[in-house]
Amino acid sequence: MSDGLARWHAYMRAPSAEDLRAMLAEKAVFHSPVVHTPQEGRDKVFAYLHAADSVFGGSGFRYVREIVDGDQAMLEFTAEIDGIHINGVDIIRWNADGLIGDFKVMVRPLKAIDKLRELMGAELERAQKSA
Repeated sequence: MSDGLARWHAYMRAPSAEDLRAMLAEKAVFHSPVVHTPQEGRDKVFAYLHAADSVFGGSGFRYVREIVDGDQAMLEFTAEIDGIHINGVDIIRWNADGLIGDFKVMVRPLKAIDKLRELMGAELERAQKSA
């Protein structure tokens, strides 16, 4: 397991906003399952991943499979929110400094995407208002 992946797993066991921000490259890019344009820059990637922490908290989120190839990994996850089973993958690429440079999330089924769009939108809006 790469150092970057080990840090990610440690973060997932004990989420910390400071640790999350420290893992992100300045020019990191986030690919959302519901937003058609890539979100670029550490602050935007942080906003999305931090919001996901809140949305998935208490959902039984867990990784069930991982495929690792050098500086990149595909981590399949499951969760359940409001009775909706969520299945998805996080595809992460680390840069030469071991920081997350690219983070892509893919989710199924459509019902799960709709629920995440609703909850993530509300969480991002709440975070923006409190900033």
